[in-house]
Amino acid sequence: MDLGIKGRKAIVCASSRGLGKGCAMALAEAGVSLVLNGQNKAVLEATANEIEKATGVSVTPVIADISSAEGQAAVLAACPDPDILINNNGGPPFRDFREVNRASMLEGVTMNMVTPIELVQKVIDHMMEQRFGRIVNITSMSVKMPVPGLDLSSGARAGLTAFLAGVARTVADRNVTINNILPGYFDTDRLRGGLSAWAKSAGVSEDQVATERAAQVPANRFGLPAEFGNTCAFLCSQHAGYITGQSILLDGGLYNSAF
Repeated sequence: MDLGIKGRKAIVCASSRGLGKGCAMALAEAGVSLVLNGQNKAVLEATANEIEKATGVSVTPVIADISSAEGQAAVLAACPDPDILINNNGGPPFRDFREVNRASMLEGVTMNMVTPIELVQKVIDHMMEQRFGRIVNITSMSVKMPVPGLDLSSGARAGLTAFLAGVARTVADRNVTINNILPGYFDTDRLRGGLSAWAKSAGVSEDQVATERAAQVPANRFGLPAEFGNTCAFLCSQHAGYITGQSILLDGGLYNSAF
């Protein structure tokens, strides 16, 4: 399917690896030029080179902390008027809720709620003026289904979801959509970090925990970043203009519900 976005410009936050990279690759395959973001220079530049070589699109890597004002300014300087914004950021580490203090709560809310809202504020007027814009927020399955140890991440991402739910309805008539993708267990560095933490607390091997977690998923496996990226690319396409304000679960059936 031709997604109809060839020649568009996208900012993909936290895109040097994992789900962000999956989204970036899928958009590039659809002909979208990219601004990538990350904090590890070597990893980010390697990803940019990989995507550019594979797809032939223009890829600009920006080394920055997207949660900081300086980082946001640097990314927007590289792409002042994006047609597409993929909000993504690292989340708070797995920890017992008793260990979460005020400072870490504020940091978590800044990373996973405040930062994406700030970026939406900065790009949405141009999208409305040109009557095309696609905003996708990478949140988490934990917004709907609690995951022990991810309480802070869940709370911040749920806040983002609620905040932008109303905003999405105010811009839909200008062909600007805002949606969320809620990943379950995808085979990324973040998941592996969680598996390691769970294994350590249980006194078992990481492989054992990985096998047990995958077996909980009806699909009986972890998701692939490319699968996630292709869903994201479709939501950014010209065909998805009637989808807005939605939270789409990609979890292999793990969230057990009919609705």
